[in-house]
Amino acid sequence: MDASKKQEFTRRISNSNRGGMIVVIYDIFFTYADEAREYWDKQEYEAFKDALRKAQRTVAQLRDGLDFRYPIAKELYPLYRFAQEQIAACFYRNSLDGLDAAQKVLRNLYAGFVEAAKQDSSEPLMKHTQQVVAGMTYQKGSLTETFQDSDSSRGFFA
Repeated sequence: MDASKKQEFTRRISNSNRGGMIVVIYDIFFTYADEAREYWDKQEYEAFKDALRKAQRTVAQLRDGLDFRYPIAKELYPLYRFAQEQIAACFYRNSLDGLDAAQKVLRNLYAGFVEAAKQDSSEPLMKHTQQVVAGMTYQKGSLTETFQDSDSSRGFFA
């Protein structure tokens, strides 16, 4: 994952509520899955395996974050486990078939979580983060980002 993509995900995470955070984790998975495909096509097998490991860890993050007090968690757990097993199969089969199956399952779940996140009006999980405003300001054809701090000091006072 390149630096600009990491920066984008970092911004999204810092401004996400619970529902939005799940959507971001799914997006991170899809980014790693796409990277794995690219590395496979280029025949860069070590990078392919590294991207698969990262994709597998994001699915583990989704699985480990389940709250079993809610009945839906019992239905999601086997789906996440299936996705992890399919990704693991990519390692020993040395093919993309398992990744396709995992992505298909997770894409269906993703659509539901996107809709649920739209209805989630809770506050962001992280407090006291920089607000980023992006827009077209005085520069034709380029995006300008402005950081707005409510407090100019971001460290500890001694």
